[in-house]
Amino acid sequence: MLGLARRAGRLSAGFDAVTESLQRGRAQLVLIASDISDRSRGNICRTAEGAGCPVIILDIPQSAVGAAIGKKSGIVSVDDGGFAKKIQTLCNE
Repeated sequence: MLGLARRAGRLSAGFDAVTESLQRGRAQLVLIASDISDRSRGNICRTAEGAGCPVIILDIPQSAVGAAIGKKSGIVSVDDGGFAKKIQTLCNE
């Protein structure tokens, strides 16, 4: 699903891109890899909380997230409600 969202242009990848997406109100869901630094995780979680956006800490490392989206990144935001809902459902299974 992450790869599909990326190809559809509905995914922001990287700390700065996700922060911007949150600030502009586009982000519907933030996904964070398991091996992201505590500082980055804390900053993104605070920004997402302020924007009212849900955050999911994944059980996979940055390399697996990067392989799924075709770009090295451990923090991504899903900027489409439909993709976000489906990804949340898949993560909760």
